Amino acid sequence: MTVSSGLVLFRRRAGRTPEILLVHPGGPFWANKDEHGWSIPKGEVETDEDPLDAARREFAEELGQPAPNGPFLCLGRLTGRKTVVAFAVEAEFDPDLFQPASTTEIEWPPRSGRHITIPEVDRAQWFGLEEARTKLHKGQVQLVDLFVGAISAVGDETRNLD
Repeated sequence: MTVSSGLVLFRRRAGRTPEILLVHPGGPFWANKDEHGWSIPKGEVETDEDPLDAARREFAEELGQPAPNGPFLCLGRLTGRKTVVAFAVEAEFDPDLFQPASTTEIEWPPRSGRHITIPEVDRAQWFGLEEARTKLHKGQVQLVDLFVGAISAVGDETRNLD
C-alpha cells in the first residue's frame, strides 16, 4: 500500500480557533471542485525515507517555500485507499507567497492520448477547523479530529515538542 506523509501547518490567533493551511490540487479535473477538494501538503514516502523528512520535502515541493523547522507533533496515520502519516507544526505562511513549485503530466481529456503539464497545487489557503472539515478530501477529514485531540492533549506546550 502506498504511504504518503504530510504537514498540518497551523496557526493560533488570539480569541480564535486554530486555522490550518490546506492546498488545492492543480489541473482541469480539480478546477471547479472546492468542497472536499483540498488536502494537506503531502506526498509519497520513498523507500527507506523517514516520514517526517518526506512531509517536509513535499511541503517545499508543493508550496515553493521551505518547510518550517518545527517542533513537530505526530498526529498518527489515516488508513483508507492510501495511508497518510501526518505531523502538525505551528508556523505562519503567507498564501500570497505561494508559487507552484512542482508539476506533473496528465492525460487530458482522459483517454484522449493528449498530455498536459499541470501544477501539483494551484493555491494554498488558511481555514478554520470547521470549514477545513468541508474542504478536505473525505479521506482526510479525520485529520482535523486527530489535530484537535493532539493539541488539546498538549495545549500550549506544542511549542516545546520535538
